[in-house]
Amino acid sequence: MHIMVATSPSLMQSATPQPANSLEIEVARLRELLVAGKYQAALDTVEPLLVDYPSNRDLLMIAAGALRHLRRTQEALATLDRLAAIQPNFSQMLQERGLCHVALRNAPEAIAALNAAVAINPNLPMAWHMLGGLSRMTGDQAGAALAERHGAHLASLPPPVLRAKSLFSDGEMDAAERMIRDFLLAHGDHPEAMRLLAQIGFVRGVHDDAELLFAGVLALVPDHHDARGEYVQTLIARHKFSEARKALAPLLERDPANHAHRIQAATIAVGLGENDAAINLYRAMLADLVPTDDGARLLRADLCLWLGHALKTVGQVPEAVEAYRDAARERPDFGDAWWSLANLKTYRFTDEEIATIAREEALESTAPIDRIHLAFALGKALEDRKDPAGSWAAYTRGNAAQRAQSTYRPEIFETNTREQKRVCTPAFFAARTGWGDPSPDPIFVLGLPRAGSTLIEQILASHSQVEGTQELPDIQHIVHDLHGRELNFDNPRYPGVLPEVDMETARRFGERYIADTRPYRALGRPFFIDKMPNNFRHIGLIHLILPKARIIDARRNPMDCCFSNLKQLFAQGQEFTYSIEDIARYYRTYLDLMRHWDAVLPGKVLRLVNEDLIADPEGQIRRLLDHCGLPFEEGCLNFHQTRRSVRTPSSEQVRRPISRDGIDQWRPYEQWLEPLRDALGDALDTWRD
Repeated sequence: MHIMVATSPSLMQSATPQPANSLEIEVARLRELLVAGKYQAALDTVEPLLVDYPSNRDLLMIAAGALRHLRRTQEALATLDRLAAIQPNFSQMLQERGLCHVALRNAPEAIAALNAAVAINPNLPMAWHMLGGLSRMTGDQAGAALAERHGAHLASLPPPVLRAKSLFSDGEMDAAERMIRDFLLAHGDHPEAMRLLAQIGFVRGVHDDAELLFAGVLALVPDHHDARGEYVQTLIARHKFSEARKALAPLLERDPANHAHRIQAATIAVGLGENDAAINLYRAMLADLVPTDDGARLLRADLCLWLGHALKTVGQVPEAVEAYRDAARERPDFGDAWWSLANLKTYRFTDEEIATIAREEALESTAPIDRIHLAFALGKALEDRKDPAGSWAAYTRGNAAQRAQSTYRPEIFETNTREQKRVCTPAFFAARTGWGDPSPDPIFVLGLPRAGSTLIEQILASHSQVEGTQELPDIQHIVHDLHGRELNFDNPRYPGVLPEVDMETARRFGERYIADTRPYRALGRPFFIDKMPNNFRHIGLIHLILPKARIIDARRNPMDCCFSNLKQLFAQGQEFTYSIEDIARYYRTYLDLMRHWDAVLPGKVLRLVNEDLIADPEGQIRRLLDHCGLPFEEGCLNFHQTRRSVRTPSSEQVRRPISRDGIDQWRPYEQWLEPLRDALGDALDTWRD
């Protein structure tokens, strides 16, 4: 099975070798001196280089290794301390530290350092060899057996594969990929080499290639349990939950008590909308967990968080609050737990909780991701306390930190919009009348986040003929296929490739969408909702492949909509929401694209304005149902009484009757939002057009 032919050109491009610079050449020569046992020569050469490059990791490692071999062990440890101050989690530094302590006959320190090394990078034969001997010497027979198993496995690997795996574990992705691709091209399919390339693809976000490669590994070695677990995780990342469940089954059958497998099972259940099953799984794991060490404590915090999410989704809010609080008690700096409480929108923090959040956000030891969550949680807590100055300061910190780590580029979306307008013309659609799958089942609810789409979904899902699902990724999967494997954001294939889609392909895409969304339709009702806000970018594609689908545009006035996004920390995506400039540009481009769809597909999209729905619920709900071809039902007016899973940030708001609480929420922050008004420009007046 020659899997290499199917892998991604984008991964191939990322692995293009770069010419070595003079320092890299010198480092390679120094390593040769160490291998040849010329330790003093290596040290004499490396010391002047460290004057010019005092923080170079490779030079510090060479110096430490030379000093250890020259029995200047304390100097070697001092050199490693310099490196630890720069890269504390570098596995080979920890391994070298362990070897120094072996030389000093300090078994406890050696074992601690070597265990730390293999925890980061399990592909260190020397570390496992030394751990085996030290474990036997100290009477730890189980540790010795574990070390011997790992050592035997690593010994069975070809040296290039072992080296590439070690590079990957230490985060040297490009070098690992170049090495493993060269090996596969020279030697053909090799399970561990293919597995490593799949792991690299997964980390890079090339999940389709990773899926293919993991499947290839399992075709060669069906009982490769580690690869199977990674394959399951890849299927989950691709939202292929039914396939993930089938792939996971052998692992659960073999080891039903394994926490990693049970967590995957719960994630799959959530993905398929089986939240009650997920709740039971999380509670069972928590009951089985004995919190005897930090690892168990951290796992308990995560399990409590995930349990809270599932409970919130099914409307068990008091139980969700307790689960989130349990998570925060296990880890006071657990930003996601505090933000999850804030994200309920109805929760009010105590004085003590606010003090804890503020303290943990300020600590230097708090991880950056936790600090971001804590800032948003503090912003919501102070907003509820009517402290707009403190609240805005916290939101500003959170947004700035989140934007700083984002790669979002607004021009990519703007380029896509120009291309949609160029390609999707009245003539384009007229020439393709009758194409696609004629199924009338889908109702797409789209627009900007925080614009009222969850409320519309809840109203429609209260109708006896309509099933609510979740934010489905299936249109985006088709877009990904149209982009092709060589995705170039500056010169994208999609939507320019749409004229190349023939009638048969359009029908096949439509049929695939209907088939792939079927697992989410547990109630078997005639119609279902796909509430993915960003699908407004793809209305042309939707009409091409599903011409009878209904489409609803949820719209909200720009100040409230943009402000609501600025104070929302999303679980993933929506990277345009973390700065005033980005959200204003996005809102204006959204208006531009929606005007285009109105012009080329008149009557296709129903615009439902959030403020109009609040002012005249019955009138707007009747209008909504008419557009969907549905008879009026009183249940749609009493949508807040409908019990169903809701996964979005608005889950608790749509379980209450319509109110005006969301209107003019930005007013207390007006003095800080003048830049937003300026950036929105004429959209403030034309947003209803």
